[in-house]
Amino acid sequence: MNATTAQPTIEADIDRIFQLQKAHQFQIANATARDRIAKLRKLHEAVLRYRTDFKGALSRDFQKHPSEVDITEILPVTSEIKHAKNNLRRWMSPQKAPTPFSLFGGRSWIQYEPKGVVLIISPWNFPLNLTFGPLVSAIAAGNCVFLKPSEHTPNAAALMKKIIGEIFDEKEVVLFEGDAVVSQTLLKLPFNHIYFTGAPAIGKIVMEAAAKHLASVTLELGGKSPTIIDETANLSAAAARTAWGKFVNTGQVCLAPDYVFVHETKKEEFVELVRQKIKEFYGDEVAGSANYCRMVNNRHFARVKGYVDEAVAKGAKIEVGGKFDGGQDYIEPTLVSNVDRNSRLMQEEIFGPVLPVITFKNLQEPIDFVNSGEKPLALYIFSKSRKNIKRILKNTRAGGSCINQNVVHYNNLHLPFGGSNNSGIGKGHGRFGFEAFSNARAIYQQVLPSAVDLLMPPYNNFKQKLIDWTIRWL
Repeated sequence: MNATTAQPTIEADIDRIFQLQKAHQFQIANATARDRIAKLRKLHEAVLRYRTDFKGALSRDFQKHPSEVDITEILPVTSEIKHAKNNLRRWMSPQKAPTPFSLFGGRSWIQYEPKGVVLIISPWNFPLNLTFGPLVSAIAAGNCVFLKPSEHTPNAAALMKKIIGEIFDEKEVVLFEGDAVVSQTLLKLPFNHIYFTGAPAIGKIVMEAAAKHLASVTLELGGKSPTIIDETANLSAAAARTAWGKFVNTGQVCLAPDYVFVHETKKEEFVELVRQKIKEFYGDEVAGSANYCRMVNNRHFARVKGYVDEAVAKGAKIEVGGKFDGGQDYIEPTLVSNVDRNSRLMQEEIFGPVLPVITFKNLQEPIDFVNSGEKPLALYIFSKSRKNIKRILKNTRAGGSCINQNVVHYNNLHLPFGGSNNSGIGKGHGRFGFEAFSNARAIYQQVLPSAVDLLMPPYNNFKQKLIDWTIRWL
Protein backbone atom coordinates (compact mmCIF):
# COMPACT_ATOMS: atom_id res chain seq x y z
CA MET A 1 0.00 0.00 0.00
CA ASN A 2 1.45 3.37 -0.94
CA ALA A 3 1.33 6.57 1.11
CA THR A 4 -1.52 8.12 -0.86
CA THR A 5 -3.87 5.24 -0.08
CA ALA A 6 -2.62 4.69 3.47
CA GLN A 7 -3.39 8.18 4.76
CA PRO A 8 -7.17 8.12 4.11
CA THR A 9 -7.26 4.76 5.90
CA ILE A 10 -5.60 6.28 8.98
CA GLU A 11 -7.97 9.27 8.89
CA ALA A 12 -10.97 6.95 8.63
CA ASP A 13 -9.71 4.81 11.50
CA ILE A 14 -9.11 7.88 13.66
CA ASP A 15 -12.60 9.18 12.97
CA ARG A 16 -14.18 5.76 13.58
CA ILE A 17 -12.55 5.36 16.98
CA PHE A 18 -13.27 8.97 17.93
CA GLN A 19 -16.97 8.38 17.29
CA LEU A 20 -16.76 5.09 19.22
CA GLN A 21 -15.18 6.78 22.24
CA LYS A 22 -17.64 9.64 22.06
CA ALA A 23 -20.51 7.17 22.16
CA HIS A 24 -19.04 5.32 25.14
CA GLN A 25 -17.72 8.27 27.15
CA PHE A 26 -20.49 8.15 29.77
CA GLN A 27 -20.04 4.43 30.22
CA ILE A 28 -16.34 5.00 30.88
CA ALA A 29 -17.06 8.07 33.02
CA ASN A 30 -19.41 6.13 35.31
CA ALA A 31 -16.70 3.64 36.24
CA THR A 32 -16.28 3.49 40.01
CA ALA A 33 -13.04 4.23 41.84
CA ARG A 34 -12.59 0.48 42.16
CA ASP A 35 -12.95 0.04 38.39
CA ARG A 36 -10.48 2.83 37.61
CA ILE A 37 -7.97 1.48 40.12
CA ALA A 38 -8.22 -1.93 38.44
CA LYS A 39 -7.35 -0.32 35.09
CA LEU A 40 -4.39 1.46 36.64
CA ARG A 41 -3.25 -1.80 38.18
CA LYS A 42 -3.26 -3.43 34.73
CA LEU A 43 -1.17 -0.59 33.36
CA HIS A 44 1.26 -0.89 36.27
CA GLU A 45 1.64 -4.62 35.71
CA ALA A 46 2.21 -4.12 31.99
CA VAL A 47 4.92 -1.49 32.51
CA LEU A 48 6.78 -3.83 34.86
CA ARG A 49 6.22 -6.83 32.57
CA TYR A 50 7.71 -4.95 29.63
CA ARG A 51 10.40 -3.18 31.65
CA THR A 52 13.25 -5.04 29.91
CA ASP A 53 11.64 -4.43 26.52
CA PHE A 54 11.50 -0.68 27.21
CA LYS A 55 15.20 -0.71 28.01
CA GLY A 56 15.92 -2.38 24.69
CA ALA A 57 13.61 -0.02 22.78
CA LEU A 58 15.18 3.13 24.21
CA SER A 59 18.67 1.76 23.67
CA ARG A 60 17.81 1.34 19.99
CA ASP A 61 16.14 4.76 19.82
CA PHE A 62 19.04 6.77 21.28
CA GLN A 63 21.39 4.51 23.26
CA LYS A 64 19.85 5.20 26.64
CA HIS A 65 21.41 3.28 29.55
CA PRO A 66 19.09 0.69 31.19
CA SER A 67 19.49 2.28 34.64
CA GLU A 68 18.61 5.68 33.24
CA VAL A 69 15.48 4.13 31.70
CA ASP A 70 14.54 2.86 35.16
CA ILE A 71 15.16 6.23 36.82
CA THR A 72 13.64 8.57 34.24
CA GLU A 73 10.99 6.42 32.55
CA ILE A 74 9.83 3.44 34.60
CA LEU A 75 9.96 4.95 38.11
CA PRO A 76 8.00 8.15 37.32
CA VAL A 77 5.19 6.13 35.73
CA THR A 78 4.96 3.49 38.46
CA SER A 79 5.08 6.23 41.12
CA GLU A 80 2.29 8.13 39.36
CA ILE A 81 0.15 4.99 39.23
CA LYS A 82 0.70 4.14 42.92
CA HIS A 83 -0.06 7.71 43.95
CA ALA A 84 -3.29 7.76 41.95
CA LYS A 85 -4.41 4.36 43.26
CA ASN A 86 -3.82 5.47 46.86
CA ASN A 87 -5.67 8.77 46.51
CA LEU A 88 -8.31 8.26 43.84
CA ARG A 89 -11.29 7.63 46.13
CA ARG A 90 -10.61 10.91 47.92
CA TRP A 91 -10.15 12.80 44.64
CA MET A 92 -13.45 11.46 43.29
CA SER A 93 -15.42 12.23 46.44
CA PRO A 94 -17.64 15.33 46.49
CA GLN A 95 -15.77 18.30 47.96
CA LYS A 96 -17.89 20.29 50.41
CA ALA A 97 -18.04 24.02 49.76
CA PRO A 98 -19.30 26.80 52.08
CA THR A 99 -22.70 28.32 51.36
CA PRO A 100 -23.11 32.06 52.10
CA PHE A 101 -25.81 33.27 54.48
CA SER A 102 -27.56 35.00 51.56
CA LEU A 103 -28.28 31.49 50.24
CA PHE A 104 -29.48 30.23 53.63
CA GLY A 105 -31.35 26.96 53.26
CA GLY A 106 -29.03 25.47 50.68
CA ARG A 107 -25.87 23.38 50.54
CA SER A 108 -22.99 23.39 48.08
CA TRP A 109 -20.32 21.03 46.86
CA ILE A 110 -17.90 20.39 44.00
CA GLN A 111 -18.02 17.19 42.01
CA TYR A 112 -15.12 16.34 39.69
CA GLU A 113 -16.41 14.84 36.46
CA PRO A 114 -14.47 13.60 33.40
CA LYS A 115 -13.96 16.02 30.54
CA GLY A 116 -14.89 13.29 28.04
CA VAL A 117 -12.70 12.29 25.09
CA VAL A 118 -9.16 13.63 25.45
CA LEU A 119 -5.97 13.70 23.39
CA ILE A 120 -2.45 13.29 24.79
CA ILE A 121 0.41 14.28 22.48
CA SER A 122 3.79 13.32 23.91
CA PRO A 123 7.42 14.05 22.94
CA TRP A 124 10.42 11.86 22.21
CA ASN A 125 12.79 12.76 25.06
CA PHE A 126 10.99 10.64 27.68
CA PRO A 127 8.49 8.71 25.57
CA LEU A 128 7.20 6.30 28.20
CA ASN A 129 7.16 8.78 31.08
CA LEU A 130 5.50 11.61 29.14
CA THR A 131 2.94 9.36 27.46
CA PHE A 132 1.86 7.05 30.26
CA GLY A 133 2.22 9.67 33.02
CA PRO A 134 -0.61 11.87 31.69
CA LEU A 135 -2.51 8.70 30.73
CA VAL A 136 -2.63 7.74 34.42
CA SER A 137 -4.28 11.08 35.24
CA ALA A 138 -6.73 10.77 32.34
CA ILE A 139 -7.78 7.25 33.39
CA ALA A 140 -8.07 8.29 37.03
CA ALA A 141 -10.38 11.13 35.99
CA GLY A 142 -12.58 8.74 33.95
CA ASN A 143 -11.87 9.83 30.37
CA CYS A 144 -11.63 8.13 27.00
CA VAL A 145 -8.14 8.71 25.64
CA PHE A 146 -6.27 9.09 22.34
CA LEU A 147 -2.47 8.85 22.60
CA LYS A 148 -0.06 10.22 20.00
CA PRO A 149 3.64 9.63 20.88
CA SER A 150 6.52 11.06 18.87
CA GLU A 151 7.72 9.38 15.70
CA HIS A 152 11.35 10.17 16.66
CA THR A 153 11.43 7.25 19.11
CA PRO A 154 9.71 4.59 16.98
CA ASN A 155 10.78 1.58 19.04
CA ALA A 156 9.34 3.00 22.26
CA ALA A 157 6.16 4.09 20.43
CA ALA A 158 5.64 0.61 18.94
CA LEU A 159 6.02 -1.01 22.36
CA MET A 160 3.56 1.40 23.96
CA LYS A 161 1.07 0.69 21.17
CA LYS A 162 1.41 -3.04 21.86
CA ILE A 163 0.77 -2.53 25.59
CA ILE A 164 -2.26 -0.29 25.04
CA GLY A 165 -3.73 -2.80 22.60
CA GLU A 166 -3.30 -5.62 25.10
CA ILE A 167 -4.91 -4.01 28.14
CA PHE A 168 -7.48 -1.52 26.80
CA ASP A 169 -10.43 -1.67 24.46
CA GLU A 170 -10.13 0.97 21.72
CA LYS A 171 -13.39 2.53 22.88
CA GLU A 172 -11.47 3.61 26.01
CA VAL A 173 -7.79 4.08 25.12
CA VAL A 174 -6.10 3.99 21.72
CA LEU A 175 -2.60 4.89 20.52
CA PHE A 176 -1.77 6.12 17.03
CA GLU A 177 1.78 6.10 15.73
CA GLY A 178 2.93 8.33 12.89
CA ASP A 179 4.38 11.69 12.02
CA ALA A 180 3.10 15.26 12.12
CA VAL A 181 0.41 14.46 9.55
CA VAL A 182 -1.25 12.11 12.05
CA SER A 183 -1.04 14.79 14.74
CA GLN A 184 -2.65 17.31 12.36
CA THR A 185 -5.45 14.86 11.61
CA LEU A 186 -6.09 14.35 15.32
CA LEU A 187 -6.07 18.08 16.03
CA LYS A 188 -8.95 18.60 13.63
CA LEU A 189 -11.25 16.63 15.94
CA PRO A 190 -13.34 18.24 18.70
CA PHE A 191 -11.60 16.72 21.72
CA ASN A 192 -12.78 17.88 25.13
CA HIS A 193 -9.22 18.38 26.34
CA ILE A 194 -5.74 18.26 24.83
CA TYR A 195 -2.65 17.54 26.92
CA PHE A 196 0.50 18.43 24.98
CA THR A 197 4.14 18.16 26.01
CA GLY A 198 6.73 19.70 23.73
CA ALA A 199 8.18 22.91 22.35
CA PRO A 200 6.43 26.29 22.77
CA ALA A 201 6.26 26.76 18.98
CA ILE A 202 4.24 23.55 18.56
CA GLY A 203 2.25 24.36 21.69
CA LYS A 204 0.92 27.46 19.92
CA ILE A 205 -0.25 25.29 17.01
CA VAL A 206 -1.98 22.91 19.43
CA MET A 207 -3.66 25.79 21.26
CA GLU A 208 -4.84 27.31 17.98
CA ALA A 209 -6.37 23.99 16.93
CA ALA A 210 -8.02 23.57 20.35
CA ALA A 211 -9.48 27.07 20.15
CA LYS A 212 -11.52 26.11 17.08
CA HIS A 213 -13.46 23.68 19.28
CA LEU A 214 -13.11 25.65 22.53
CA ALA A 215 -11.28 22.65 23.95
CA SER A 216 -9.35 23.15 27.15
CA VAL A 217 -5.60 22.52 27.06
CA THR A 218 -2.71 21.59 29.29
CA LEU A 219 0.53 22.65 27.64
CA GLU A 220 3.73 21.34 29.20
CA LEU A 221 6.35 23.33 27.31
CA GLY A 222 9.93 24.34 28.03
CA GLY A 223 12.20 27.33 27.69
CA LYS A 224 15.51 28.44 29.09
CA SER A 225 15.61 27.33 32.72
CA PRO A 226 18.33 29.25 34.58
CA THR A 227 20.54 28.28 37.50
CA ILE A 228 21.87 30.95 39.86
CA ILE A 229 24.87 30.05 42.06
CA ASP A 230 25.86 32.75 44.52
CA GLU A 231 29.10 33.19 46.47
CA THR A 232 27.69 31.39 49.56
CA ALA A 233 26.73 28.17 47.77
CA ASN A 234 28.13 24.73 48.48
CA LEU A 235 30.00 24.66 45.19
CA SER A 236 30.75 20.94 45.18
CA ALA A 237 27.07 20.07 45.54
CA ALA A 238 26.06 22.73 43.02
CA ALA A 239 28.52 21.38 40.44
CA ALA A 240 27.53 17.73 40.95
CA ARG A 241 23.80 18.35 40.85
CA THR A 242 23.95 20.79 37.94
CA ALA A 243 26.12 18.39 35.94
CA TRP A 244 23.69 15.55 36.55
CA GLY A 245 20.63 17.69 35.76
CA LYS A 246 22.22 18.99 32.57
CA PHE A 247 23.79 15.84 31.12
CA VAL A 248 21.23 13.17 32.02
CA ASN A 249 19.46 12.10 28.81
CA THR A 250 22.19 14.13 27.00
CA GLY A 251 20.53 17.35 28.08
CA GLN A 252 17.34 16.49 26.21
CA VAL A 253 15.23 17.42 29.22
CA CYS A 254 12.74 20.28 29.39
CA LEU A 255 13.74 20.87 33.02
CA ALA A 256 17.50 20.77 32.43
CA PRO A 257 19.45 23.85 33.53
CA ASP A 258 19.81 25.78 30.28
CA TYR A 259 22.44 28.24 31.48
CA VAL A 260 24.24 29.03 34.74
CA PHE A 261 24.90 32.35 36.41
CA VAL A 262 27.76 31.85 38.88
CA HIS A 263 29.36 34.50 41.08
CA GLU A 264 32.57 35.74 39.47
CA THR A 265 34.65 34.62 42.46
CA LYS A 266 33.46 31.02 42.04
CA LYS A 267 33.46 30.56 38.25
CA GLU A 268 36.85 28.85 37.80
CA GLU A 269 36.27 26.49 40.71
CA PHE A 270 32.78 25.67 39.45
CA VAL A 271 34.05 24.82 35.97
CA GLU A 272 36.77 22.59 37.37
CA LEU A 273 34.32 20.80 39.67
CA VAL A 274 31.94 20.14 36.77
CA ARG A 275 34.88 18.82 34.72
CA GLN A 276 35.67 16.39 37.53
CA LYS A 277 32.04 15.31 37.81
CA ILE A 278 31.81 14.59 34.08
CA LYS A 279 34.87 12.36 34.40
CA GLU A 280 33.37 10.69 37.46
CA PHE A 281 30.04 10.09 35.71
CA TYR A 282 31.30 9.01 32.28
CA GLY A 283 35.01 8.23 32.49
CA ASP A 284 37.98 9.67 30.60
CA GLU A 285 36.38 9.06 27.19
CA VAL A 286 32.70 10.02 27.34
CA ALA A 287 32.01 8.76 23.80
CA GLY A 288 32.80 5.22 24.94
CA SER A 289 30.65 5.35 28.07
CA ALA A 290 27.49 3.26 28.18
CA ASN A 291 26.17 5.74 30.75
CA TYR A 292 25.86 8.55 28.21
CA CYS A 293 23.24 8.46 25.48
CA ARG A 294 23.04 10.28 22.15
CA MET A 295 21.06 13.06 20.53
CA VAL A 296 17.81 11.58 19.27
CA ASN A 297 18.62 12.22 15.61
CA ASN A 298 21.00 14.05 13.30
CA ARG A 299 18.72 17.05 12.92
CA HIS A 300 18.87 17.78 16.64
CA PHE A 301 22.61 17.08 16.67
CA ALA A 302 23.12 19.64 13.88
CA ARG A 303 20.90 22.18 15.61
CA VAL A 304 22.90 22.14 18.86
CA LYS A 305 26.25 22.03 17.06
CA GLY A 306 25.12 25.06 15.07
CA TYR A 307 24.39 26.94 18.29
CA VAL A 308 27.91 26.22 19.59
CA ASP A 309 29.62 27.03 16.30
CA GLU A 310 27.86 30.39 16.14
CA ALA A 311 28.72 31.20 19.76
CA VAL A 312 32.40 30.35 19.26
CA ALA A 313 32.48 32.47 16.09
CA LYS A 314 31.24 35.38 18.23
CA GLY A 315 33.98 34.93 20.82
CA ALA A 316 32.70 32.21 23.19
CA LYS A 317 35.24 29.98 24.90
CA ILE A 318 34.79 26.23 25.29
CA GLU A 319 35.82 25.49 28.87
CA VAL A 320 35.01 21.78 28.95
CA GLY A 321 34.22 19.28 26.20
CA GLY A 322 33.41 20.52 22.73
CA LYS A 323 33.74 17.28 20.75
CA PHE A 324 31.09 16.43 18.14
CA ASP A 325 30.55 13.31 16.02
CA GLY A 326 27.70 13.56 13.52
CA GLY A 327 28.06 9.91 12.59
CA GLN A 328 26.93 8.94 16.09
CA ASP A 329 24.85 12.05 16.86
CA TYR A 330 27.29 12.44 19.74
CA ILE A 331 27.91 15.70 21.59
CA GLU A 332 30.36 15.69 24.46
CA PRO A 333 29.26 17.33 27.74
CA THR A 334 30.30 20.92 27.09
CA LEU A 335 30.68 24.10 29.15
CA VAL A 336 30.95 27.42 27.30
CA SER A 337 31.86 30.84 28.72
CA ASN A 338 31.99 34.39 27.36
CA VAL A 339 28.84 33.75 25.33
CA ASP A 340 27.28 36.63 23.39
CA ARG A 341 23.86 37.27 24.99
CA ASN A 342 22.33 37.65 21.50
CA SER A 343 23.61 34.31 20.20
CA ARG A 344 21.19 31.43 19.67
CA LEU A 345 22.89 29.58 22.53
CA MET A 346 21.45 32.23 24.83
CA GLN A 347 18.21 32.91 22.95
CA GLU A 348 16.94 29.40 22.10
CA GLU A 349 16.27 26.45 24.37
CA ILE A 350 19.40 24.32 23.92
CA PHE A 351 17.90 20.88 24.62
CA GLY A 352 21.32 19.28 24.46
CA PRO A 353 24.47 18.77 26.59
CA VAL A 354 25.85 22.30 26.28
CA LEU A 355 25.89 24.63 29.29
CA PRO A 356 26.70 28.35 29.02
CA VAL A 357 28.39 29.69 32.16
CA ILE A 358 27.94 33.41 32.89
CA THR A 359 29.55 35.35 35.73
CA PHE A 360 27.97 38.08 37.84
CA LYS A 361 29.04 40.53 40.54
CA ASN A 362 25.66 41.70 41.83
CA LEU A 363 22.66 39.43 42.32
CA GLN A 364 20.47 41.88 40.44
CA GLU A 365 22.32 40.99 37.21
CA PRO A 366 20.94 37.43 36.88
CA ILE A 367 17.54 38.56 38.16
CA ASP A 368 17.32 41.21 35.44
CA PHE A 369 18.50 38.78 32.77
CA VAL A 370 15.95 36.13 33.73
CA ASN A 371 13.16 38.72 33.71
CA SER A 372 14.21 40.04 30.30
CA GLY A 373 13.10 36.78 28.67
CA GLU A 374 10.10 34.49 28.73
CA LYS A 375 9.10 32.84 32.02
CA PRO A 376 11.11 29.62 32.33
CA LEU A 377 9.73 26.20 33.18
CA ALA A 378 12.10 26.05 36.15
CA LEU A 379 14.59 28.22 38.02
CA TYR A 380 17.27 26.75 40.26
CA ILE A 381 19.05 28.47 43.15
CA PHE A 382 22.21 27.33 44.92
CA SER A 383 22.83 29.43 48.01
CA LYS A 384 23.19 29.32 51.78
CA SER A 385 21.83 32.86 52.09
CA ARG A 386 18.15 33.00 53.04
CA LYS A 387 18.15 36.64 52.02
CA ASN A 388 19.42 35.86 48.52
CA ILE A 389 17.05 32.92 48.09
CA LYS A 390 14.06 35.00 49.14
CA ARG A 391 15.13 37.87 46.87
CA ILE A 392 15.42 35.62 43.81
CA LEU A 393 12.10 33.87 44.44
CA LYS A 394 10.23 37.14 45.02
CA ASN A 395 11.67 38.95 42.02
CA THR A 396 11.55 36.26 39.32
CA ARG A 397 8.82 34.08 37.81
CA ALA A 398 9.00 30.40 36.86
CA GLY A 399 6.85 27.30 36.63
CA GLY A 400 8.74 25.71 39.53
CA SER A 401 11.98 26.03 41.47
CA CYS A 402 14.49 24.00 43.44
CA ILE A 403 16.76 25.41 46.13
CA ASN A 404 20.15 23.70 46.35
CA GLN A 405 18.93 21.06 43.91
CA ASN A 406 17.58 20.85 40.37
CA VAL A 407 15.07 18.87 38.31
CA VAL A 408 13.87 16.62 41.15
CA HIS A 409 10.80 18.69 42.07
CA TYR A 410 9.28 16.84 39.09
CA ASN A 411 9.32 13.67 41.19
CA ASN A 412 7.24 15.08 44.06
CA LEU A 413 3.69 14.15 43.06
CA HIS A 414 2.31 16.41 45.79
CA LEU A 415 3.62 19.42 43.86
CA PRO A 416 2.03 20.82 40.68
CA PHE A 417 4.20 20.45 37.61
CA GLY A 418 4.00 22.89 34.72
CA GLY A 419 5.08 26.21 33.36
CA SER A 420 3.73 29.71 33.03
CA ASN A 421 2.82 31.44 29.77
CA ASN A 422 5.56 30.55 27.26
CA SER A 423 6.70 27.60 29.37
CA GLY A 424 3.24 26.14 29.77
CA ILE A 425 -0.42 26.42 30.65
CA GLY A 426 -1.98 24.29 33.36
CA LYS A 427 -0.46 21.77 35.75
CA GLY A 428 -0.03 18.03 35.90
CA HIS A 429 1.00 15.19 38.26
CA GLY A 430 -0.92 13.67 41.13
CA ARG A 431 -4.11 15.48 42.07
CA PHE A 432 -3.18 18.32 39.72
CA GLY A 433 -3.17 15.89 36.80
CA PHE A 434 -6.52 14.46 37.90
CA GLU A 435 -7.95 17.99 37.98
CA ALA A 436 -6.46 18.82 34.57
CA PHE A 437 -8.54 16.04 33.01
CA SER A 438 -11.64 16.86 35.08
CA ASN A 439 -14.32 19.52 35.16
CA ALA A 440 -14.90 20.91 38.64
CA ARG A 441 -18.70 20.91 38.55
CA ALA A 442 -20.32 23.36 40.98
CA ILE A 443 -23.48 21.94 42.58
CA TYR A 444 -25.97 23.82 44.77
CA GLN A 445 -28.98 22.14 46.35
CA GLN A 446 -31.92 23.97 47.94
CA VAL A 447 -32.92 22.15 51.09
CA LEU A 448 -35.05 24.68 53.05
CA PRO A 449 -37.21 27.56 51.79
CA SER A 450 -35.01 30.06 49.97
CA ALA A 451 -34.43 33.66 51.02
CA VAL A 452 -33.91 34.44 47.34
CA ASP A 453 -37.63 33.91 46.81
CA LEU A 454 -38.27 37.06 48.84
CA LEU A 455 -36.34 39.17 46.33
CA MET A 456 -38.26 38.18 43.21
CA PRO A 457 -40.49 40.65 41.31
CA PRO A 458 -42.70 42.53 41.66
CA TYR A 459 -40.39 44.92 43.52
CA ASN A 460 -41.66 47.21 46.31
CA ASN A 461 -40.29 49.28 49.18
CA PHE A 462 -40.09 46.30 51.52
CA LYS A 463 -38.10 44.25 49.00
CA GLN A 464 -35.83 47.21 48.29
CA LYS A 465 -35.05 47.44 52.00
CA LEU A 466 -34.18 43.73 51.99
CA ILE A 467 -31.92 44.29 48.98
CA ASP A 468 -30.25 47.28 50.68
CA TRP A 469 -29.72 45.29 53.86
CA THR A 470 -28.25 42.35 51.89
CA ILE A 471 -25.82 44.59 50.00
CA ARG A 472 -24.71 46.28 53.21
CA TRP A 473 -24.34 43.29 55.52
CA LEU A 474 -23.90 40.11 53.46
